Amino acid sequence: MRQRGLWPHVRLEGAVEMSYRTLFDLSNRVALITGSTRGIGKAIAAAFAQHGAKVVISSRTEAACVAVANEIESEGGQAIAVRCNISQEDDLRTLVDRTMTKWGQIDVLVCNAAVNPHFGPMQDVSSDAYEKIMTTNVKSVLWLANMVVPQMAARKDGSVVIVSSIGGLKGHDKLGIYALSKAAEMQLARNLAVEWGRSNVRVNCIAPGLIRTDFAKALWENPETLARAVESYPLGRIGEPHDIAGAAVFLASDAGRFATGQTFVIDGGATISSGRYKTV
Repeated sequence: MRQRGLWPHVRLEGAVEMSYRTLFDLSNRVALITGSTRGIGKAIAAAFAQHGAKVVISSRTEAACVAVANEIESEGGQAIAVRCNISQEDDLRTLVDRTMTKWGQIDVLVCNAAVNPHFGPMQDVSSDAYEKIMTTNVKSVLWLANMVVPQMAARKDGSVVIVSSIGGLKGHDKLGIYALSKAAEMQLARNLAVEWGRSNVRVNCIAPGLIRTDFAKALWENPETLARAVESYPLGRIGEPHDIAGAAVFLASDAGRFATGQTFVIDGGATISSGRYKTV
């Protein structure tokens, strides 16, 4: 028999009560997720919808957005599709405006979309590739946050989640410019967390390791690269998109209400590994 008081309601600031049972509940929250038609972004959107959120599916391809939104709705969730090229400021404004018109607010912003057109030493990067990486991966995140966060601050509640990478924590001889943009995202999260914290807006990064997505296909489809990763990751495998979704739900929900300005590393132990492991 359950003891009295074992599962208490927690009284929060403003006389609001929260049950531990609803820590991960996203009911009635609106979540805008960029790059959410495949991979990590799609997994996050599906997880949010299953936890009750209304989700905005966004990517550069209209048909892909509609397909994922329909898939979520067929499972009982609520979703709309909005095509957006995040490197275009007008597209970002349209994305925000259409969301606000449909649902009146944005409670959670997940900045997941990213590009990496250059694989090789930084010495060889072209000006166009550099500009594309930094514009898409960094500037667009700042622009979108600047469009979305003020209405969060006005309600004294909101969460921004930036999907970064463990590349931002290490040096790399082939992914240097991409890693530079991912390190910038981590600092961006810290800056935004400081600027908006008194308005109860939380901003955090997730830094995944190697995940089996189309974006990282060049790495995990290479047998040698995959074998090195599996041997060096303490968990003995690379990640799957749904491995990242749980961290996003945590940061978007009341479970993560005291976390801000942080980078949550979800990498199977890659960044703490000192060498290769034998399969047990």
